[in-house]
Amino acid sequence: MSKIGFIGLGIMGRPMAGHLLDAGHTLTTVKRGPLDETLAGKGMQALENPRAVAEASEVIITIVPDTPDVEEVLFGEGGVIEGLTPGTLVIDMSSIAPLATQEFARRIHEAGGEYVDAPVSGGEGGAINAALTIMVGATEEGFTRAEPLLEVMGKTITHIGGHGAGQTCKVANQIVVALTIEAVSEGLLFASRAGADVSKVRESLLGGLAQSKILDVHGQRMIDRTFDPGFKIKLHQKDLNLALEGARSLDLALPGTANAQQLFQACVAHGGADWDHAGIARALEALADHEIGSQ
Repeated sequence: MSKIGFIGLGIMGRPMAGHLLDAGHTLTTVKRGPLDETLAGKGMQALENPRAVAEASEVIITIVPDTPDVEEVLFGEGGVIEGLTPGTLVIDMSSIAPLATQEFARRIHEAGGEYVDAPVSGGEGGAINAALTIMVGATEEGFTRAEPLLEVMGKTITHIGGHGAGQTCKVANQIVVALTIEAVSEGLLFASRAGADVSKVRESLLGGLAQSKILDVHGQRMIDRTFDPGFKIKLHQKDLNLALEGARSLDLALPGTANAQQLFQACVAHGGADWDHAGIARALEALADHEIGSQ
């Protein structure tokens, strides 16, 4: 069993940490107010800062919102690198910039550690059910060391390539997810405005080529009007920013991604930064002056 420092106990991180505790690992985290009662009851302890967590750990796992947050945890004052011992495995499961990830990997390697980027997909449900898809960028040695821990939290673990490759795959994932949520929103909005029973439309579509997990899960969210996250619009915006910034550097046009980002921005302008990303439907509903499922 490993001594693990787990930094980032948000919607995704809490259940992921719980699975590692259930598997018998010892976990510490950074003190950020009262520790979650369930995790504390399983033996998790909170320490003063990332440096103290690193000093107590053989493995560090981070899952925080954005690139600057990872940089601060790893390299800021009282950061992980100050307490890193040779051979420590650092696994970043956040969704951040691929180029920055390569630089972070270089700095951790120079300090004697092993770096793995392992962003996840599957949302809160995947985290709770230990069914996440995990996209890994690492050396062969790093992947071999990380894989047993990743298998505790996820169901589909794929070694994509070297450092940054996991993050590149996650950006691609977020493009597909955003555009699919938009497509489901448009399809259900069309059916509703035309007077069809959207619940029956969704049921029928799930039996054909249009079927997808997004139609299943988020299509139901749209019908039920349940937009509590989930995965927040502001975080998906951040991921699409990574996609569009990367596209500019590659001289690549991503018109659908840009359109989805604008629809997310419309949601934010209406106070929806913290809505579930299925809330993109609300931007389309505003344009149509019609809510999915209304008569």
